[in-house]
Amino acid sequence: MSIVVTGATGHLGRQVIEQLLSRGTAPSDIVAGGRRPEALTELAAMGVRTARIDYDDPATLEAAFADAEKILLISGSEVGQRVAQHLAVIDAAQKVGATVVYTSAPKATTSALVLAPEHKATEELLDASGLTHTVLRNSWYTENYDDTIRQGAATGALLTSTAGGKIASAPRRDYAEAAAVVLLSDEHDGAVLELSGDHPWDFEELAATITEISGREVIVQEVSTEEHLAALKSFGLDEGTAGFVTALDANIAEGLLADSDGTLARLLGRPTTTLKQHVSALLAD
Repeated sequence: MSIVVTGATGHLGRQVIEQLLSRGTAPSDIVAGGRRPEALTELAAMGVRTARIDYDDPATLEAAFADAEKILLISGSEVGQRVAQHLAVIDAAQKVGATVVYTSAPKATTSALVLAPEHKATEELLDASGLTHTVLRNSWYTENYDDTIRQGAATGALLTSTAGGKIASAPRRDYAEAAAVVLLSDEHDGAVLELSGDHPWDFEELAATITEISGREVIVQEVSTEEHLAALKSFGLDEGTAGFVTALDANIAEGLLADSDGTLARLLGRPTTTLKQHVSALLAD
């Protein structure tokens, strides 16, 4: 029997596998799957089994899931295609009766978050599947702001249209560790877990943190959604990408990423990684 980690060529999937190994899981009990198996050679050298997993190719799913006991379904990255892709994974999991752990979005079934609808649909598919499953509703990754942090340290300014909204983020490592904890236990079967950082922060706190760490004063340039959209397009972003970024900022302004109930910290058995810790490590590189 095996634990299959989909999306293992991505940052989150790779870190989940590292966490499983650090907790004593035998490498041969892990299947690392991704569209580019050649990117998994380092894991293969450690004894981890690797497989080609393409959500758009059901045959790859059936082959990779052949002896699966648990499957970590890391949500796809192709917005607009994810429901069909996730359904293919669920269908393949049904054929072997595997338990599925799915990485969703905060309050996916009720939230107005621009990313929520596909996650809501996937959660509904899981509920209808009859499979034992756990939903990890991961909040924002602090790494989503790595470029913003570097730019702030370089230019002394942060451009945002979040209107003081807070973000309860945590680094991928924290979410990866939580996923490993869930995969290695049956305690959370059937649960929907809202996972987020302990201390929600806003852009003023982000600017102050960058200032403290970098030694350069950083200010927040708060603009309207329309002004932000125009600025991003002037920087070279296409209409769709710029619109997506500003829609997310509007969601943050509405408080849709601000909630934190301590569930992630309880899973980890420690506080989540703070914004200051993340910024310090990032700017030290």
